[in-house]
Amino acid sequence: MTSAVVVGSGPNGLAAAALLAKAGLQVTVLEAADEAGGGTRSHEAILPGLLHDHCSAIHPMAVTSPALRALELERHGLRWLLPDVDCVHPLDDGTAGVLFRSVQQTACGLGPDGNRYRRLLGPSVRHWESLAPDVMGPMLRIPTHPFLLLRLGLPILLPAAIVARLFETPQAQALWAGVAAHAYRPLSDPFSSAIGLGILTAGHAAGWAVAEGGSQAIARSMERVLREHGGTIETGVHVTDIKQIPPAEVTLLDLDPGQVACLYGDRLPGRVRNAYRRFRRGPAAYKLDLAVEGGVPWTNEYARRSGTVHLGGSCAEVALSERAVAAGRMPERPFVLVGQQYLADPSRSVGDVHPVWAYAHVPHGFDGDATDAIIKQLERFAPGVRERIIGAHVTRPTDFAAGNPNFVGGDILTGAKAPCQLLLGARPALDPYSTGLPGVYLCSAATPPGPGAHGMCGAGAAASALRHLGLAGCSSPS
Repeated sequence: MTSAVVVGSGPNGLAAAALLAKAGLQVTVLEAADEAGGGTRSHEAILPGLLHDHCSAIHPMAVTSPALRALELERHGLRWLLPDVDCVHPLDDGTAGVLFRSVQQTACGLGPDGNRYRRLLGPSVRHWESLAPDVMGPMLRIPTHPFLLLRLGLPILLPAAIVARLFETPQAQALWAGVAAHAYRPLSDPFSSAIGLGILTAGHAAGWAVAEGGSQAIARSMERVLREHGGTIETGVHVTDIKQIPPAEVTLLDLDPGQVACLYGDRLPGRVRNAYRRFRRGPAAYKLDLAVEGGVPWTNEYARRSGTVHLGGSCAEVALSERAVAAGRMPERPFVLVGQQYLADPSRSVGDVHPVWAYAHVPHGFDGDATDAIIKQLERFAPGVRERIIGAHVTRPTDFAAGNPNFVGGDILTGAKAPCQLLLGARPALDPYSTGLPGVYLCSAATPPGPGAHGMCGAGAAASALRHLGLAGCSSPS
């Protein structure tokens, strides 16, 4: 039987492994941690039974992912849950930009900006099922639906700050800026609209969902698919030398490109090795898990029902904060993402104590303390929340890097999402998953389409491996 080894068991490694196993390969996964899942793990960080997601938490790009659909994860126990409101971006005057699953409902709440919002998102949302394979795959290929992709793609080219000018109201501008800030890039950069538009389009198509029982449920369902088809996972195996990788017809690496350069060294073609060593890292996350009695007392009523809340103030303030972080400066008021997954999945709470997931954008390798800055942002839009906090757990950038070698310097996106790396991955190539070594492929979030629990980087690498083996089309995720 043809064999495959996958190093790393984040959502991309697991997706690649499961798809290869479904195609009939004998698959072994090697994972350095004591459990599989990478960023899609959950833990009881503060109180027994109070469930916090370790990293990846809200999944607008995963629900309609062709890779996850091909694996039929719902058949293996995965259940997606939705909050009443997808996302809220509150402002200091008590108003907010409010994102509902429905484009129409969102537009109605944006007043004079409603028609502009409908024109920007409506066509792409209507055709998302057709667009998803093109949007969530390599860019250097002939798209299946070129005209649809062109309609979505034109705004993607623009800086997020330019797209913000389409709107008149501070609520619409702030809502857009908060979603665009998921790219961890200055909003003035070209292509800084890309990730925001992708999230909004996919989110309107399927909602900003959470996995019942924590993000760990995504990893566990993929593990079940893998094992159902004869695959195995070996945990506690920290690969530091290629001699630790068993011989196999194909090897897939859910690793940071720098790790791959260290592992394979001079065996890699020089241009590939140099590209991997030059791979640029992005800013970091500083995460604060909170146990909050009675929930967060948001001033804005929609925020009390929202699975995600963006704290950054006005569009101009978000832009200023993201520019500072990209330049290596810690802002006084960082952009903070807050997850209230328990509103969709009450099983994560313990009585009236609820898990609140929050992280701030901070400079790469930040070694300071951002705890108070995060709580001040919460207090700014939810006065009195400090008194409700009965426990906290901090994950610093160094903790992210220690727990997951892909998160160098606390960069949870696995690389800066500047234009070249966003579109092409770790190096310019027709096959962005190829390492230049026959049968060896990169499948981490450093490859297109980038970060998230969608598994599409793993699916792309698995497709390349199957083509190499002459098995193209087997278990195709598209």
